[in-house]
Amino acid sequence: MYWEKQLETLAHDELKKLQTERLKETLTYAARSPFYKQVFQQKGIRPELIKQPDDIRRLPYTTKQHLRENFPYGFLGAPKQELIRLHSSSGTTGNPTVIFHNRHDIASWANLMARSLYCAGVRDTDVFQNICGYGLFTGGLGFQYGIERLGCLSIPAGAGNSLRQIKLMQDYGTTVVHAIPSYLGRLYEIFQAEGLDPRKDTDLRLFVIGAEPHTEEQRQRIEEMFGVKAYNSFGLSEMNGPGVAFECTEQAGLHIWEDSYLVEILNPDTLEPVPDGEVGELVLTTLDRQAMPLIRYRTRDLTRIIPGTCACGRTHARLDRITGRSDDMFIIKGCNVFPMQIEGVLLKIPEVGADYLITLEQRNGADEMIVDVEVKKDWFNGDITRLDRLTRKITQQIRDEVLAKPIVRLVEPGSIPKSEGKAVRVKDNRTLNTVKL
Repeated sequence: MYWEKQLETLAHDELKKLQTERLKETLTYAARSPFYKQVFQQKGIRPELIKQPDDIRRLPYTTKQHLRENFPYGFLGAPKQELIRLHSSSGTTGNPTVIFHNRHDIASWANLMARSLYCAGVRDTDVFQNICGYGLFTGGLGFQYGIERLGCLSIPAGAGNSLRQIKLMQDYGTTVVHAIPSYLGRLYEIFQAEGLDPRKDTDLRLFVIGAEPHTEEQRQRIEEMFGVKAYNSFGLSEMNGPGVAFECTEQAGLHIWEDSYLVEILNPDTLEPVPDGEVGELVLTTLDRQAMPLIRYRTRDLTRIIPGTCACGRTHARLDRITGRSDDMFIIKGCNVFPMQIEGVLLKIPEVGADYLITLEQRNGADEMIVDVEVKKDWFNGDITRLDRLTRKITQQIRDEVLAKPIVRLVEPGSIPKSEGKAVRVKDNRTLNTVKL
C-alpha cells in the first residue's frame, strides 16, 4: 500500500499550518540562490514575514524567461556538490529551462509519484509499462522512481516502436500503461492492423495519461478503444515533472498535493485571485524542494479549483483539466481561439479518426485557419457526397464553437505526420511559429 492517509486527509487548518512552515523553509533555501537573493534584498523579503499561506502574495512572480536568463545555475539554492540530477527542456530555441535536484528532492518526488499512482488505483501487484521518453524528459525517470517506490514490476519501455510495445504487453502481462494521449490513438491503430483486440489479447486494466493537454472526449475515446479506465495526470518540469496533480479513482478532478505545492489561480490579465470554480492561470510555489525552489511560478496553464470535497476522502484541492494555455491562444479573423476548443469539437464526431492539424496561413492578404482531419478508414470508399456532407458538418461545428469559419480538409488515417514527443497541433505559418500541446 501507499496510502498516506494522515497527509492526504489533513484538515484544512492543519494543511495551512504545514504549508506555512514549509513556505518559510522554501524561502530560506531560495534566498541562497543568486536570483532570489538579489530579488529578496531589493524587496525586503524575509522568511519570518510569512505568517500564513496567503502572505505568498507579498512575493514576486517567477517566469520561464527568468529561468532562461539565469541559465544554468542562477536559481540554485544548494551547493553543486549536493546535486545528483538535472532535467531540462529541449532548449531548441535559446537556453533550456533546467531544474536541479539533490537527494531530498528526488526522494520527495518519488514519494509524490507513488502516492499519485496509488491514488489512481495502481497497486504493487501491477505490471507497469512506461511508454514515455527517458533522459532529460521528466516523464520517464519521474514515473520510474514512483513505480519502484510503489513496488510494481516496471517495464521502462520508452517511447515509440508500437509493435514492440504490444509484444511487451503480451509477453509480460502488462496491466498498467503510462503514455501521452495522442500516442494511444496511434497504438490502437497498430493493434487493429495486426488483427489484435486489446480488450481480449492483453491484460490491460488501467492507463495513466498526461504530458499534453487533451479533452474529456479524447480520454473517453481512449477508454472505449482499449476497454480500460484512463486517469489524468498533470505536471511540469519546473515543478519536478509528473506528480504535481493526479486523478483518483473517482475521476472527479486532479488532486494537487498541497503539502508540496502552494496553489494560486489568478486572472492572467490582472493577476488578481479568482474564486474557486472560476478559470484562471495556475501559479505554483514549491514547498518541498531544496536544490532549486521556485516562488510563484507562472505556469501559463489555464484551469480552475473544483469546489467542494472529493468522495475519495482526500482533502487536497482538485484541479480541473487544463483547458489551454494563456500563451497558446491564437487570433484568427478577430476571434481568440484555443486549440483545445477545436479538439473538443472533433472528438465528439464519430467519423473523425486519431489525429488532426491546424495550420494558420495568409491567403490573398487574409488569415485563414485550415484544419486537416483524419477520418476513419471506412469513410474513404469513394462516396464523395458523404465526405462532402461530413466536411460541412465539421466546418459548421467548429465555426459555432470558435466563431471563425475554418477550411476543413478530410485526410486518410495516418497521413498527418507524427512526432516522437508531444503532438504538434498548430502550425502558424504566418509567423513560422509551431505550438506543441
